[in-house]
Amino acid sequence: MSDLLPYLFWEKQEGYLCAQHCLNALLQGEYFTAVDLSDIARDLDEAELAALNKTDEHNEGSEAKKSQNMDDTGFFSVQVLVNALKIWNIDIIPYGSEDCVDARIHPENEIAYICNLHEHWFTLRKFGNSSLRWYNLDSVLKGPEWISQTYLGMLLTQLKNDGYSIFVVKGIFPPCQADDYATSHPEANGSKKSADTDEEMLRAAIAASLLPTNDIQQESSSSSQAEINSQSTTSSSPPPTLEELRIRRLARFS
Repeated sequence: MSDLLPYLFWEKQEGYLCAQHCLNALLQGEYFTAVDLSDIARDLDEAELAALNKTDEHNEGSEAKKSQNMDDTGFFSVQVLVNALKIWNIDIIPYGSEDCVDARIHPENEIAYICNLHEHWFTLRKFGNSSLRWYNLDSVLKGPEWISQTYLGMLLTQLKNDGYSIFVVKGIFPPCQADDYATSHPEANGSKKSADTDEEMLRAAIAASLLPTNDIQQESSSSSQAEINSQSTTSSSPPPTLEELRIRRLARFS
């Protein structure tokens, strides 16, 4: 799935500006700067303070409280992201809400997800309206990473279990080169077989690398077993459990 990489917009993590990186990866361009998001955060702070003063006359004229929408590290609240995306008529809806039942059943049918844990934000996005063209655009990675259709659902389950807030993105994105290319090439190299092969190899590698190990010899044999499983076209690997996937993800991003 590397054929799309030259067309993808992705920003490497800079300081604590992951909210900026998340939005720009979602929109596929340098649409927002830290200054833009700070302006939105200040507007929100002023609106919240005005609303507070209106409901409580004793607060009127009091010293402004610490911002709830940004801090000195570069972190921005979800309200900042919501208001930034309103400019493009794009909404984000909590993944666990009643409005997102379909997303939980068929996550590959959505266009993108925004994920947050503590101060970190990142984007999972589909390109060209193809379920075979999902990418993890997390700014802390070495670069964009392809996500298979099946692994997308597993990843979202992992993130939810690990405490992430997940938002389903609704709307129409501005045009970008990656979408144009993926629309004309919905399957890598024009073949669905390559995606199926990648999926089989992913499952085999997960299962093999997380086989129970009772001694050093058994542990050392797991890598060779992964190679055998990934190359076999006749044998099938058992699907990994959520706990196995969680361990794999923690190891992957540590």
